Amino acid sequence: MDTITFIGNGNMALSIAQGLKSSYAIEVVGRDMKKLEAYERALGVSIKKHHLDAFDITDKTILLCIKPANVEEVALRLSGTARVIFSVLAGTSLNKLKNHFNSHAIVRAMPNLAASVGKSMTTLTGDSAFKEESGRLLGAIGSTLWLDSEKEIDIATALAGSGPAYLALVAEALVDGAVKQGLKRADAMTAMQGLFDGFGSIIQTIHPSLLKDAVMSPGGTTAAGYGALEDGNVRASCINAIEKAYQKAKEL
Repeated sequence: MDTITFIGNGNMALSIAQGLKSSYAIEVVGRDMKKLEAYERALGVSIKKHHLDAFDITDKTILLCIKPANVEEVALRLSGTARVIFSVLAGTSLNKLKNHFNSHAIVRAMPNLAASVGKSMTTLTGDSAFKEESGRLLGAIGSTLWLDSEKEIDIATALAGSGPAYLALVAEALVDGAVKQGLKRADAMTAMQGLFDGFGSIIQTIHPSLLKDAVMSPGGTTAAGYGALEDGNVRASCINAIEKAYQKAKEL
């Protein structure tokens, strides 16, 4: 069984490891052995645990799951040259990773929060020789999409990476709207959860504009609500949200 070496032991590292533990041997590198032991218990399988200082990454397949601000510090504490590094660090360019880590190849990956339930939409870019392997590896936590440039992955980060927060705002607002009109909050929450569950399946095969047209009959309730959303510039706000998040990704 091949081994995957995680550098970092946060929530994203744990989510990815949950998807990989049946197919790979897992080892984790971190600063605090007690936290690594807690990570092992949460993962539910036996793993190799290593302290960060002077850890040798030679010929290893690395999943880099640290905080972007810690790149320089962590790189200085490692030795050797990795086979490949798959980085899930938001806004951290391939050039920066190459300047700090010794590796024969580097791939950037941008999962999202749904990795914890095996439904991440993970975008990828980097060394094209590892396109297939990165898709197979990150496919353990959901869907993957290989992109041809870092500009594209930064845009996709603004969409798929940050998207759960945007949809959470919409979900909360819809529930509040139903409560305002008199529906009990618990019932509003259940209705919203069912809505998002079904919508997530339908949108896989139907274009958004066709889905909207199928629901919105002339002079009906959907048309009235949809008009209110347009009056509130929801479409423009969504477009602007992607722009602002993309600009921030470039700044990082």
